[in-house]
Amino acid sequence: MKDKLIWTEEDRRTVYSCPIFSVGERICRSPDNTLKTYTVLDTSDWALIIPVLETEHGRDFVMVRQWRPGYGDLSLEFPGGVFEKGEDSAAAALRELREETGYRAEKIEKLGDFNPNPAIMSNRVHFFIARDLKPPQSQELDDDEYMEVETLPWNEVFNGMGKPPYIHALMATAMTLYLKWVVGNKE
Repeated sequence: MKDKLIWTEEDRRTVYSCPIFSVGERICRSPDNTLKTYTVLDTSDWALIIPVLETEHGRDFVMVRQWRPGYGDLSLEFPGGVFEKGEDSAAAALRELREETGYRAEKIEKLGDFNPNPAIMSNRVHFFIARDLKPPQSQELDDDEYMEVETLPWNEVFNGMGKPPYIHALMATAMTLYLKWVVGNKE
């Protein structure tokens, strides 16, 4: 039955490319033999890290506040970024945590991975929880990165989801995976 839903890719071409992504066209044949052209955004996989900091008053998240040009305002997010060529997901997560926040993690655990929008995107986002954080050192930001590190109680972040500055949709996915992890670990 599922075979009646599968399309076959006949051809593909790149129509635009920049350092962060490329836009491609995929020519696909439908189950009833019709050809259609679809636009697909191709980019590297990303790692997104939920850094958990145990404090005297409870569990905090380490987050970064940064300008998001598509939104035109500041966003408060978990750290994360693009994989480097040949890098595995855990290494990318640890590197992004270190670069963006200065923190290092003794424990890291993969929570899952998703395609951010399978209708138009080809990449995956890999979600991790980082624990047993070591005191921060200096950030190692890229030339075009400007961000401030903040620690916030986890419930403040949870209650803020869907309102500025918690506007990044992938943060809600991360929070869902975090809550699933908490329930699974009965914490």
